[in-house]
Amino acid sequence: MSDIQEINEHLKQLRKIVLRIAISVGVITMFLISFHAEPIQINGIQLYYPTPDPLNNIAAQITNHMRETLVPADVQLIQTAPGQAFFAQIYVAALTGIVLSMPVIIREFVAFITPALKEKEIKIARNISLPALLLFVAGCIFSYIFVIPYILDFLYTYGESAGLVTFLNVIDFVTFVLQFLLAFGVSFQLPLVMYAVSRIGIVDSKFWRSNIRYAIVAIVIFGAIITPDGSGVTMWFIAGPMIALYLIGMAVIERSERKMSNI
Repeated sequence: MSDIQEINEHLKQLRKIVLRIAISVGVITMFLISFHAEPIQINGIQLYYPTPDPLNNIAAQITNHMRETLVPADVQLIQTAPGQAFFAQIYVAALTGIVLSMPVIIREFVAFITPALKEKEIKIARNISLPALLLFVAGCIFSYIFVIPYILDFLYTYGESAGLVTFLNVIDFVTFVLQFLLAFGVSFQLPLVMYAVSRIGIVDSKFWRSNIRYAIVAIVIFGAIITPDGSGVTMWFIAGPMIALYLIGMAVIERSERKMSNI
């Protein structure tokens, strides 16, 4: 097979993968904006079942839950133009679709890169698929519970101290939240990436320890880029956990190498 034919085959495979992922995300997104989650009690357990309701849909319920749990008490969430609430729900539904489609995304990604990997690398890629999913979800949960509420509260405390009535546009709010959820979901992959790179043999544990100062600088710059203000304070909400993840990854790699050397 010529190089051009091989490239065409890879492109065809890539298109199929992208299509399958798009279908998965699209189906979940459409479901979330078309159905309402109706609560029901079964043996004292709170469960939910879907009912058709495009207006009061699941995406709207998620948006409302985000407003109740993340927006500071003295901040009013508003829309300033027709359709903003609708597009906010689309964004929320799409992100939820991406999160719920992560098993498909990871499976398709591993299947795509498998032909280019050696047997040892294929085994590593398959072994880290589930941890990658769990770390992504853990990053989103950590961001939602421990980071976003405190950043919003910190940023809007200044308005409260000045006696101002603060309004927050729903699109800005949803974009802000989704930005941090995705950023933390991806950043929580850091120790897993470090582990995979070391297991493949590209670098060893000494590399991570000897370059820790450069890693910290890069993490701080990353935190400064994705945080919305220039105070230099909120970036540590991002950089702090990522530095901790780097240290955890380094410790896991060093422990793994010690165990391998003792075998």
